[in-house]
Parts: sequence; C-alpha cells; structure tokens
Amino acid sequence: MPDITRRHTGPRMSQIVIHNGIAYLAGQVGTPAASITQQTNDILGQIDTLLAEAGTDKTNLLTAQIWLSDIASQFGEMNAAWEAWVPEGHAPARWTGEAKLATKDFHVEIIVTAAI
Repeated sequence: MPDITRRHTGPRMSQIVIHNGIAYLAGQVGTPAASITQQTNDILGQIDTLLAEAGTDKTNLLTAQIWLSDIASQFGEMNAAWEAWVPEGHAPARWTGEAKLATKDFHVEIIVTAAI
C-alpha cells in the first residue's frame, strides 16, 4: 500500500497530498473581488503556510500552474507579485493560462508541487 498523507481533507479534495517526497497542493485562491496583486499575495502566503506544514518551502518548488480570469489584462500585475515572492534561482517549471474560475470574484488561482 502506498504511503500517502492527506491534510485538510474534505469531501471534495485535500489541501495537501504528500507522496514519495513530493507535496502536491490544491489550487489556492485569494480574497474575492480584491485586486490581482492582493489575490496573488494572499495565495502566495497560503502556499507558504501549506508548504511549511508539509515540511518544505518555496525554494523547493517543482511546478506552478497559474490560472487567470483574463490573462491579457492580469498577466503583468500577477507576475510582479510572483517575481517578488520567488527566491532568485529557485523558479519552478511554470505555466499560465486563462480560465473561468469558481466565481467571477476570483481572478487568480495557483497550484504548486514541491519536493520535501
């Protein structure tokens, strides 16, 4: 049987799943209807907290998947917050796309994986 740890598990998902030395985080969203910068900073703070709980940090990020509700108008503002947060030399493999998020008040969602 595989050694899998799940944290903050509900009927739909877990916020953290740990397996084989990798922490997989669920998609994180920020304060509804806040600015792109505020939502991104909220999310990055939540990611810091969850990674610490998993026994790792942002210097061990492997991948980041970012969804924006309007990539054309939000990409630059989100990137400014992201680039201020990611430690130099520790940028993960990253992809960014546009999607309708859970509600019209969410404009950014970020999903990461990290080595432990």
